[in-house]
Amino acid sequence: MTNENTDSNEAIPDSPSLEVQIRALIPELLYPSESDEPLDYVSCYLKQEGPLLVSQIKDWLMVAPAVYVEEETEDWFWEPVTTEQDWYGDEEKARTTSFQQLKAVLDANLTDRQVFRVGDTEVDVYLVGRLPDGSGRAGIKTKVVET
Repeated sequence: MTNENTDSNEAIPDSPSLEVQIRALIPELLYPSESDEPLDYVSCYLKQEGPLLVSQIKDWLMVAPAVYVEEETEDWFWEPVTTEQDWYGDEEKARTTSFQQLKAVLDANLTDRQVFRVGDTEVDVYLVGRLPDGSGRAGIKTKVVET
């Protein structure tokens, strides 16, 4: 009698990591404000199930207590970059499509997403959410300039 193993020993290729997926989408993307700014991937060690608090964001980023930090809605972050306007040309339409793809990747891979604004005038913006395996949080960051 042979002992057949029905489990395959072949490695099943994993889908690309979230970081790889995000980094593939953001090289040419600029977030619009008074100056157009690049996006970058971020990861965060905070693992709790509940929402992040402003104080935790300050600790994670090691910013001084006097630095202003506030939470915003995801709509605030996405609306300017995922909504196509009638006057858009090909370049603006392509940018909108790229941001829609980025949003889809984040929506599919992160839960409990939150947006935080850090600072005044030159504001760092973080969109982070929980990773499915509970190992922490990840997302993207950019900067908006508001004078």
